[in-house]
Amino acid sequence: MAGARVVEEILQRDAQRFAITMFGAEPYGNYNRILLSNVLSGSQQMEEIFLNPLLWYSERNIALHAGVKATSIDRVRRLVIGKPMRPTSLPYGLDGCDQSATPIAESYDQVIIATGSRPFLPPMEGMDTPGVFQFRTVDDCGQIASYAKQCKKAIVIGGGLLGLEAARGLLTHRVEVTVLEAMPQLMTAQLDPESATLLKTTMERMGVQVLLEQIATHILGDERVTGLRFKDGSTLETDMVVVSAGIRPITEIAKDSGLTVEKGIVCDDQMRTSDPDIFAVGECVQHRGVLYGLVDPIWEQAATLADIITEKNPQAAYVGSKLATKLKVMGVQLASMGATKPAQPDDEVVLYREPSRGVYKKLIIRDDKLVGGILLGETDTAGVLTQMFTLETVLPERRADLLFGSSNGAPILSVFDLPDHAQICNCNGVSKGGIKEAILIGKCHSVSKVGAHTKAGMGCGSCKSLIMQLLEVYAGEVVEDPSEHYYVPGVPLTKPELIAAIKAQGLKSVSAVFRELAGGKEDPGSKVGLASLLKSLWPHEYEDERDARFINDRVHANIQRDGTFSVIPRIYGGVTSAAELKKIAEVAEKYQAKMVKLTGGQRIDLLGFKKADLPAVWKELGIPSGHAYTKAFRTCKSCVGTDFCRYGLGDSIALSQKIERRFQGIESPHKMKLATAGCPRNCSEAYVKDLGAVAIEGGQWEIYLGGAAGGSVRKGDLLCTVTSHDEVLRYMGRFMQYYRENGKYLERSYGFVERLGIEKLRDVLVHDTEGIGTRLDAEIEAAVAAYKDPWEEATKPVHENQFTNPLAVSVREEEVRA
Repeated sequence: MAGARVVEEILQRDAQRFAITMFGAEPYGNYNRILLSNVLSGSQQMEEIFLNPLLWYSERNIALHAGVKATSIDRVRRLVIGKPMRPTSLPYGLDGCDQSATPIAESYDQVIIATGSRPFLPPMEGMDTPGVFQFRTVDDCGQIASYAKQCKKAIVIGGGLLGLEAARGLLTHRVEVTVLEAMPQLMTAQLDPESATLLKTTMERMGVQVLLEQIATHILGDERVTGLRFKDGSTLETDMVVVSAGIRPITEIAKDSGLTVEKGIVCDDQMRTSDPDIFAVGECVQHRGVLYGLVDPIWEQAATLADIITEKNPQAAYVGSKLATKLKVMGVQLASMGATKPAQPDDEVVLYREPSRGVYKKLIIRDDKLVGGILLGETDTAGVLTQMFTLETVLPERRADLLFGSSNGAPILSVFDLPDHAQICNCNGVSKGGIKEAILIGKCHSVSKVGAHTKAGMGCGSCKSLIMQLLEVYAGEVVEDPSEHYYVPGVPLTKPELIAAIKAQGLKSVSAVFRELAGGKEDPGSKVGLASLLKSLWPHEYEDERDARFINDRVHANIQRDGTFSVIPRIYGGVTSAAELKKIAEVAEKYQAKMVKLTGGQRIDLLGFKKADLPAVWKELGIPSGHAYTKAFRTCKSCVGTDFCRYGLGDSIALSQKIERRFQGIESPHKMKLATAGCPRNCSEAYVKDLGAVAIEGGQWEIYLGGAAGGSVRKGDLLCTVTSHDEVLRYMGRFMQYYRENGKYLERSYGFVERLGIEKLRDVLVHDTEGIGTRLDAEIEAAVAAYKDPWEEATKPVHENQFTNPLAVSVREEEVRA
């Protein structure tokens, strides 16, 4: 984050002055690391936290060596030397470079070191046991989430900010989580003992067990983690361990280059190291004896350094940061800033506590200015208090307003009076001046427009009220942005308007839509959504333009992080045969699949195939595509129903096979996973699927909509009860078509059902109050009839290069976007 941020600041001041070369150990562009806990908990997708993808760098003529770690600075020859990372290496590890690769050397006039920090690993035996993770990168998030699927218990070592966020994220993966903290309380740096105790209670009510003053000495297990042993000899069972016990600056390159390094890379107020042509910024820096591990100092240091290096303000100086932070844990509101207890005799303490609701508010005031604050349980005034704390604003006489808002509804703090450098969005480091410029010069008159222009409000969102105040001050009003309702950003129409226009004009390709409805301006970010919609609207006539599809949909296989592909043959209802298994095994062996894995949907995933081998793999399998890659119906899971189960009330296997054969390949706003259960014991998890059918007494089936059991967990809503398999197929098909027509692109069914409400859906789909039931049935029938196995392209590729290998860089970029 720090390196990319300082480059952004430099480009804002003088975009033409420097030829910029960057080394980055991670194979991506830069992303907002403070939102990683949202990715782990599933409240945000990985692609949503990326700040600048690889394309951003190339468009600005920045030479980015992604996946290449800078290892040394030759200060005599003025060269920075780097080596490519091994694909499986940790980017923050002490080693990890591919020693057989040719080093990359780039000349320099000036160097900026922004190596950041690595997780601190407490001294403990067994740290390299499989099942131990650190929590630092997007890849760490993915690995933790993936491993958690096979676990029942997890331990997080570290009761600080990041440890608690990791613990809450793990809860969403259905594991029992225990947090270990060596100190007597949680979040020692940010909380006082009373608020820490209240937070512990809050976390425990959410299902996170907290053990204080516990020091682990051994990680137990050989082939994988089985438990921890503590200093007192006691043990605790666990299936995985996530270490989040603090961070340490990464300083090797500075040390090896002869720069002054103490706890971190020593820098002066202009972020200059002991070499006048080498600067440093971020968590690797030691400034005035202080190391920082929060994002605010990074933004401030980057701005100062950009002023210096571009000579925009040669007198600029970074003099340290005042620290404020928030805990990003779903269900817990917590903000903390500055001191946690009074330090001088005249310090004023304003305290409000309401333990029954988990509310605790504490302010420490010195000379009428805020020097510390803790808000737990209610953080409505956190944004204003953070501004007052940071800017050392004189506080109002009525202190209660600071905790509960003013009695007359007037703002406690006038944003008009804030200086332009006041930081409004802490997640993305956006100042009042930047927002003001977006409003006055960029003509952004809505919160979303300001966000698109500046990134303000695109993180935790807690600054949106301040952005609205700024809009009222500088634009005179807050306008609702109609683009928020567009189906895709590149075509200014809502989904109903877009469908009507496409049908009226007979538009059957993505390029035709851009040409007729967007003035001919093509928006790459809108292509995939449009392609999906057009295929739904014109099942037989859709003109497929492959550049409008993700790589997964172009080659009908799922790209993996190493550039290989996974293949999932369709196994209807999860029932296979010895002949099919034999064929799958032969193909896996012949084409050297790196892994053969049973999926959560009762299918067999063959991983690690080369792109060029895909057509041969499909031919030799002789089984249709399992559609595990596109936004469409995936699988219908089933229990054994009446065939073998002594509790079975309905033939769930036969029903799931009928469902899967009928709806295979049906595209939709997002993927759909279905299940049938032969009785309410729900062994196939039908209650938490996008669509589920559950057999009950009397030969009846209950149909459920909008269930989820991933990043979000939700039991589906009961749509209706029917008496036959045919009726299940009819109402499921009706819902699918209605969802295809009215769901937003990438809107999961559970969001769609919650948005419309089950009563409305029941009226439309079952009671047919709008008189569209017959049409919906006909539309889904047409889509079913248009199904064509995409793996037939094994014998007839769309174009001759369809299965040739792309450049590694472009593969990675598409993977991230997908």
